[in-house]
Order: sequence, then structure tokens, then C-alpha cells
Amino acid sequence: MSELGLNTISFAGRAAASSQFKATYAEGMSLVEETAAYLDGPGRAAAKVLPRMASVLYAAESMRLTTRLMQMASWLLLQRAVNNGEMSRDQVLAEKNKVRLDGFNVDRNAPGWNDLPEAFRDLVERSLRLQNRIAILDREIYRPNDAEIVPDNENSVQAQLNLLRTAFTPS
Repeated sequence: MSELGLNTISFAGRAAASSQFKATYAEGMSLVEETAAYLDGPGRAAAKVLPRMASVLYAAESMRLTTRLMQMASWLLLQRAVNNGEMSRDQVLAEKNKVRLDGFNVDRNAPGWNDLPEAFRDLVERSLRLQNRIAILDREIYRPNDAEIVPDNENSVQAQLNLLRTAFTPS
């Protein structure tokens, strides 16, 4: 370890190429397939008998769900491509700017939410949990190099005193 404590290991970078990533990838792709099957089958039938308010909410939430899943699948495919050497990190950075891993939250207090089919609500909840895990992994893997973590062992009081000395020391 260096004097400043800056010798850190990127666990996220290693995790992205590990069995953990492979499991996340499999989970994400499986959730995409499961959701598509549900929305085309049981979900379509269930949506036809929903009360009006829940029916409108179902339509909106199913669009958000599919958009969220497609964004996550895009990220997973990009990460798999870089892991397999099919794309460079720079290529992935350029492409991943098109991927949104946030902003698809759900209002569980919206009128009609509790009338939505339980299987649908379960898919939404699982997609949100997976989205959160992927967003955390993304931030860790693609954090800019200049945004390195400042070591916690630096004395913040001493740093402030140094700033004051610099400010009040005659030149």
C-alpha cells in the first residue's frame, strides 16, 4: 500500500468479467424473455378485465417495463461484448451513452396500482431491483479515472488548516 493509500483494486471491474456478471447477464436476459411471454400471454388476457384506471396504468407501466428491460439488455450486451473482446472500452463508452439505467421509477401509490395483476407487479419489482444492481455496477466500472475516491485516512481538519494557512500567509 502506498503512503497515500491510493493502491486500490477495482472489484467492480473484476466482477464485470466474473461469474457474477454471467449470472446477472443470464438473469437479465431471462427476465426479458419471461416478461415478453407474460405480456403476450397471461398479461394480455389479464389486462382486458382490469378496471379502467388500472387498465390505463397497466398500459403505461408495461411500456416503462419493456423500455427498462431493453435498456438493461443493451447494457448487458455491451458489457458482454467488451468482456469477450468484441468491442473496445472506448467503443462501449460511446455506445453506452445511449443507454439509460435510471429514470424509470414506479409510483406504487398511483390509482389502480393494487388492481394490477400480481404477476405483473412482480415483474416490475424484479426489473427495478435488477436495474439498480446494473446501475451500481455501471457507475463502478465506468467511473472516470479523475473521479477516484479520496482516501478516508486524510485528516480533514489538517486539510482545512492547510487551506487557511495558504489563504492567510503573506506572499
